[in-house]
Amino acid sequence: MFQKIRIIFSIAELRQKIFLTLALLAIYRVGWAIPLPIVDAQKFSDVLSANAGMTDVLNRIAVFSGSQFTQMTIFGLGIMPYISASIIFQLLGTVIPKLAELQKEGESGRRKINEYTRYATIPICMIQSYFMIKALEHLSLFNTSLAPGGNLPFYWTIAMVLVMTTGTAFLMWLGEQIDEYGIGNGISLLIMAGILARAPEALRDIINGVTSSGGLQLGGDMGVDRILILCAMFVGVVVGVVFITKGQRRIPTQSAKHFRGNRMYGGGNRQYLPLKINQAGVMPIIFASSLLLFPNVFFVWLAKQYPSVAMWSTLQHIFERGHSYIYLMLYILLIFFFCYFWTAITFNPKDMADNLKNHGTFIPGYRPGRWTADFLEKVMIYITYVGAAFLAIIAITPNVVSETMSVTFAVSSFFGGTSLLIAVSVAIDLIDKIDSHLIMRNYKGLLDKRG
Repeated sequence: MFQKIRIIFSIAELRQKIFLTLALLAIYRVGWAIPLPIVDAQKFSDVLSANAGMTDVLNRIAVFSGSQFTQMTIFGLGIMPYISASIIFQLLGTVIPKLAELQKEGESGRRKINEYTRYATIPICMIQSYFMIKALEHLSLFNTSLAPGGNLPFYWTIAMVLVMTTGTAFLMWLGEQIDEYGIGNGISLLIMAGILARAPEALRDIINGVTSSGGLQLGGDMGVDRILILCAMFVGVVVGVVFITKGQRRIPTQSAKHFRGNRMYGGGNRQYLPLKINQAGVMPIIFASSLLLFPNVFFVWLAKQYPSVAMWSTLQHIFERGHSYIYLMLYILLIFFFCYFWTAITFNPKDMADNLKNHGTFIPGYRPGRWTADFLEKVMIYITYVGAAFLAIIAITPNVVSETMSVTFAVSSFFGGTSLLIAVSVAIDLIDKIDSHLIMRNYKGLLDKRG
């Protein structure tokens, strides 16, 4: 492994791309720590300390948005508006014929859709930042010198909306620079950097648990036995995530014989059509967790408005993350639903069957056209069920770890859920990009055991 790392940094172009990517990620981390001048940090910290549920909600949203809602910085929205715009255009591509045609045009169509996505990100960002500032004003979390009486002047509101919008636009630009001149997917690396930045907090919580339980002694609240179990579980979960993320159902295909000049092509070549087991990626967990945030927030508000009505408190407890079996069952059902929903949007068996037919390729035992499309749809239904079951297990693992091992959310989030899936997926993509540079120069890949 050290030999391969030495080879990576001995290639001038690859070394330059890696260092540039690290420098741009460092710039992102600097902006992460620059707070908005209108927010009273002490008041904000006190409110979060008194409302553990609010902190939990903000942390869960921040995981897949590359933001930091618990500090309110100039990058407070992260790239959440860009992700929202991307999802919107992905969904619109199934109902708007022009967007569907652009998606089929390959690289040129993808660039055009990315351009529309960037344009749509700006108004989405302005709307989200405005409502966020109004929420802070409702909680009276502004500096009294800038907001006398708790009311923020209009010009300060406009200024902060522009600051947060500019911050998100700058992050989009950083991501594009990484795509163009660095290594890996820029937006994904920004999200991964935000996730890994929480690792020191998780390590601090473990150290505090060891200290408070009297040291590394057997049977303690955070003894050596529990730490070993956590380490083994972490390795096992990561191995499982990598296995399913890279897992494929390979459908054998065969090319028909055709002649070019005096030479014959196809016929004897046996190839495979790979179908990913986890076709939907991390999107079902994001959709399911986001959708379950609203009932909890709504019932918390009703419980505070009408404390004499016991029903609101009961419903609030039901929809608290991991505190009830009803919540976990709804979470699992939503993950299965969004797995099939997102797969139906992103995977079109008819188009795939037509492409195979146009290239003179067929699946042995199935006629080209509608019969091949029906077979592919049937296979995808089966493997999507496996992928959805895997996502459900990964999604509830942090809840199980938090409840059974008595650890904080900062620690349990690294044992599954959105954080681990995103981190592993981005790491695999990054390794594939580095491998492509190595193989292009006749070196073996990072995971190639032959050297």
